[in-house]
Amino acid sequence: MKTTIAITGSAGQLGSELARQLGSRAVQLSRAHINLASDASILDALGEIRPAILINCAAYTAVDKAESDAEACFRANAEAVATMTGYCRERNIRLVQLSTDYVFDDYAADNAAGSQRPLDEQTPASPRGIYAQSKLQGEIAAAATPENLIVRTCGLYGGGPTMRNFVETMIRLAATNPELRVVDDQRCTPSYCVDVAAAVLRLIEQEATGLYHVTNRESTTWFELAQTLFSLTRKPTVVQPISTAEYGAAAPRPAYSVLSLEKYSACVQREMPSWRNALERYLNDRKLA
Repeated sequence: MKTTIAITGSAGQLGSELARQLGSRAVQLSRAHINLASDASILDALGEIRPAILINCAAYTAVDKAESDAEACFRANAEAVATMTGYCRERNIRLVQLSTDYVFDDYAADNAAGSQRPLDEQTPASPRGIYAQSKLQGEIAAAATPENLIVRTCGLYGGGPTMRNFVETMIRLAATNPELRVVDDQRCTPSYCVDVAAAVLRLIEQEATGLYHVTNRESTTWFELAQTLFSLTRKPTVVQPISTAEYGAAAPRPAYSVLSLEKYSACVQREMPSWRNALERYLNDRKLA
């Protein structure tokens, strides 16, 4: 019997990649099918499908806008997750909740001067911004069902030129700007949706439960990522490093949010590709490198 896997946020870059890799097993729930602002909409959509597994990729992701739109952000990222959790718990449905490295914001000092220690699943969360706080509340809600799998990831990109992410933004801006200013004091691991989706499905196959960190391997800054991107695409774009303070975003960002992959690797017995390898593959897929 085929296992039905419902994917919310299926039009997004990770949701669409999960659907692609799952093929006929996936039932896609985009904004046209489910409204995170309405419990009735969520329950009706899930009731029609009756999935064995629910992967929740849907979220409010406008990080800066969330600072002045907290109610809508918490509604989508926390309250809607609680509704899904209740539905899944009552019916023994496995819930897979996607979360973010933004739940960490207190570890820059501990990782200064090259003594970087990736943050594992036992590291206490310390969210500051509204978006980060809402995603942590979503994790807490999802953990209320025994059959939960919570996956934190970072800096997702993929899906081609129509998607909104750092890599595509750099490609687009470079077409009309000979010089770009990019933040160089945030260390993390931007991750390719193809790799993250495959990793999530491996965890599901292993019947993993609880919290896992899943990103590409090794770490970088957004400045270094941009430099590497333009080197691979042979663009003459000049990249100037700036600080987070100079960038002036409304919402705080973690200065250090490199996630440890040890628990994931031990579970599935394989390592994630490096961020450089992932970026090169994506650009090759886009026929840009």
